[in-house]
Amino acid sequence: MNKTPVAVIGSGYLGRFHAEKYANHPEADLIAVVDTNHDRALELARQTNTEPLINYKDLYAQAHAVSVVVPTPLHHAIAKDLLEHDINVLLEKPMTTTLKEADDLIATAHNKGLILQIGHLERFNPAFLAAENIIKNPLFIESHRLNSFQERGTEVDVILDIMIHDIDIILNLVNAEVKEIHAVGIPVISSTIDIANARLEFENGCVVNVTASRISDKSMRKIRVFQHDAYISLDFSAQEVSVYRKIEDEGRIPYIASEKPKIEPKDSLEEEISCFLKAVKQKGKPLVSGESGRRALKIALEITKQLRIETQKIV
Repeated sequence: MNKTPVAVIGSGYLGRFHAEKYANHPEADLIAVVDTNHDRALELARQTNTEPLINYKDLYAQAHAVSVVVPTPLHHAIAKDLLEHDINVLLEKPMTTTLKEADDLIATAHNKGLILQIGHLERFNPAFLAAENIIKNPLFIESHRLNSFQERGTEVDVILDIMIHDIDIILNLVNAEVKEIHAVGIPVISSTIDIANARLEFENGCVVNVTASRISDKSMRKIRVFQHDAYISLDFSAQEVSVYRKIEDEGRIPYIASEKPKIEPKDSLEEEISCFLKAVKQKGKPLVSGESGRRALKIALEITKQLRIETQKIV
């Protein structure tokens, strides 16, 4: 089997996980980890038995596919350079800080015939994959994504940091365009918004209530979906789905029956990386394309813009 020469740019919290998955993947040859902090790159390189590099441009003649796991403001410049040098890219979310940058990466990947996959990890969560076939024309969706405060990721607000996960999921469940957005949010610890709630109204009538916080004392990653024939609860952390349906039998009072589909636990990041490697090898469209990443980014930026305007009114 010909292994794909891969590398990871960024050896921080998430970059370490990417490097470990590649190092253990049967179809990947991890040739390097890159970080401007040489000591950190060296430490990760030793752990994954590969070469440490300071400059990602040293990958141009070596790598065929790269995970870009650096602060969001650096995404566009690095991913653009890699694509222009014929390297396929798995780019962590949010894909960029602006839609113009996102469009540029999508166009570059298309023109070069390369893979641009965006790291919306929850798309590979077995709970979502199990529920995806059950959910049909949702009428109301409620999501909660709560984390404790961590300094990493604070270069962007909580919407681009963690809410965007649920925005991406919701956009793939509701087959309609967003008509209206109402949002509230405030900074608490960082200089950007740390807790936010957004109400999304879709053209088909579906209403979504999304809450994200990175200052919670507990962790939660749950979505509840209400549709005509069922109520579906997804727990991304536990990788569980619960389905509640109204049952009407002749001669009996209607009642609610519940079921839990059997779900095989899986490592979502491992699945994401396998999808990326498969798309690179087969030159097929990845599950989470650049276009998908842009769609989620567009809504996230609109929420952020509205919150910025509201904050200025208060001040």
